[in-house]
Amino acid sequence: MSMILSASVIRVRDGLPLSASTDYEQGTGVQECRKYFKMLSKKLAQLPDRCTLKTGHYNINFISSLGVSYMMLCTENYPNVLAFSFLDELQKEFITTYNMMKTNTAVRPYCFIEFDNFIQRTKQRYNNPRSLSTKINLSDMQMEIKLRPPYQISMCELGSANGVTSAFSVDYKGAGKISSAHQRLEPATLSAIVAFILSLLCGALNLIRGFHAIESLLQSDGEDFNYIVAFFLGTAACLYQCYLLVYYTGWRNVKSFLTFGLICLCNMYLYELRNLWQLFFHVTVGAFVTLQIWLSYPFCFKSAWHAWEHIVPVRQTSY
Repeated sequence: MSMILSASVIRVRDGLPLSASTDYEQGTGVQECRKYFKMLSKKLAQLPDRCTLKTGHYNINFISSLGVSYMMLCTENYPNVLAFSFLDELQKEFITTYNMMKTNTAVRPYCFIEFDNFIQRTKQRYNNPRSLSTKINLSDMQMEIKLRPPYQISMCELGSANGVTSAFSVDYKGAGKISSAHQRLEPATLSAIVAFILSLLCGALNLIRGFHAIESLLQSDGEDFNYIVAFFLGTAACLYQCYLLVYYTGWRNVKSFLTFGLICLCNMYLYELRNLWQLFFHVTVGAFVTLQIWLSYPFCFKSAWHAWEHIVPVRQTSY
């Protein structure tokens, strides 16, 4: 009999389980698959955003989005389109129920265990195909899977001891090679947008003052050329902070700290040209942007619009 056996919601960056169905089957094969759940949880940050692992008579499917992964175990003959439609429903409901701040700051396993109620109701519907025929439209999911089929994880990849397969650049049909790091661009939170705008503002102020310093230097020899260098270094540091907010890069947190250090040094050198309020503003904005870089995933304004646009139709669907 084809059916969904269990499902879990897991945080991508550290594999912390946020919620899970509480009615696991007790068969030997199912218990073995629970071990694969734990192994996959530790590798989610390295894997593409839609994957399937075949384990004998069972399949493990999962999708990842906005820093959270939705994983399910089903029998090997359960239709792919239903499996990923089920995961898609979990994703949309979880995103609209819990904000990113709560999921990012959660410290206890299964702190959203109440979400199991929705998992159970949805699982019962998907285990009774007759109840689905008139309540969901699978054509979009069928087309999506056809255009971008889930990545098939092999056992050797799952068992790699030290992340040998961590690159996981996967060839998707019609999509070329897509790095898993860039598949997890996050929608911009309000605080991240404010940080981005303030950093741009500080960069613009430094740039304007730098050009004024150049004019003063050309008109007389009284202006110190080092001030010009400090202004333009401050501009570069602010713009690089914006880059770190938006794009994924290695050693991101370390780079943000070094960039903040450069901002502080530039403002220390410009002490004679700025009053205390100006210095306080530039250093405080630099610290705020650095904090946002440390607390948030790289985001993309376009992906934010796409993600929430994708959620809207579900809220209008009556179950």
